[in-house]
Amino acid sequence: MMIRVILLFTALVSARIGEVASHEESGVWSCDPQPEIRVEAEFRPGIITLDGHVDDWKDVEGSEFSLLPALDPDADKEYTGGKMTVKALHDGSEVFFMLHVDGPYKYMRGDSHRCASVALMFQIGENATYHGMGGCGETTETCSSKTCHGHEVDIMHFAIGDAIPGRLYGSNSLDNGNGTGGDRFGHLVDVYAWNPHCRYLDGVGPSGNVSGGQNNWKGVWWHSSFTLHSGLVEEDSPYGIDGEAGSYYFEFSRPLRTMDRLQQDVQFSIGESSKVSVGFWYPEEGKPWHASGHYSIGCDWVAFDIVPSEAIGAATKDLQKNPWDVALAFSLLFSVVAFCLSVFVGHRFSTFTKAREPRFIPLENM
Repeated sequence: MMIRVILLFTALVSARIGEVASHEESGVWSCDPQPEIRVEAEFRPGIITLDGHVDDWKDVEGSEFSLLPALDPDADKEYTGGKMTVKALHDGSEVFFMLHVDGPYKYMRGDSHRCASVALMFQIGENATYHGMGGCGETTETCSSKTCHGHEVDIMHFAIGDAIPGRLYGSNSLDNGNGTGGDRFGHLVDVYAWNPHCRYLDGVGPSGNVSGGQNNWKGVWWHSSFTLHSGLVEEDSPYGIDGEAGSYYFEFSRPLRTMDRLQQDVQFSIGESSKVSVGFWYPEEGKPWHASGHYSIGCDWVAFDIVPSEAIGAATKDLQKNPWDVALAFSLLFSVVAFCLSVFVGHRFSTFTKAREPRFIPLENM
């Protein structure tokens, strides 16, 4: 009975993820990457609140990208709504992302294909390629952690059809308690993949065995056309006016390091670089988007740098440049301290000696 439940659960998971990740590619793949463009996450602790309102990001520099079809990155087919701005920072423990893209408001409750949708994809395995979502050549029947080892990618996908603007989604105790990267409330899911046809929620694999995965992501969305600043609830759907001009904002966060032991999460380290891509789905011309019909910020991985604190970085660089200067400074400091202590001790000893000397008393006063 338990095996039947696991297999049914796996089938449902694969079907739902497949709504986003299935790719029907045709033609010869070609790509003209732009390696000079990077996304940097500076050390800026305590300034970001995940609420969909991005005023707290105004002093954070971002990178601007053209959105090209993911499977046919032709400049003539660029997303007509505008470019996407990607901002990132970290506080030493968590990494934060903000995505901004222009687009008229589109929303249909319960139908994610008629709403905007975004995804972040990161390289885990050293052989994981952007093209082919990891690039493992195995089929659905043969892909596994052994046959596709080194091709793992980490994916966060947020389909907002069930998500209230301004509310937090992603990691929750119910889905994490089941040992999966799912999100039954807002479909902000934590996924890993080896190729477009072999992708699973964290904690679920080809055999359907639950392995204790977790959803480590949290996120929220907003549209600039909304008249209310906060306090929206499900009964307020569709939340705004269809076709109203404006911009979409998405905010996300995740710990730099997770408890993953199965190559399902990317692990970030301060001072090191990773590889990232961003996907964007949008219902254009009144038509729902389809799984492989999304845009991307490039046709290859984009470098993603976790920048250390400026103060720590500067001290480290100075120490590396000339360690003798540091040693000399400490030596001088200790010399000054020692001199001051010797003067102080001498003064106190002199005062104490004078206090114990017998006073002269004239004989006539005795």
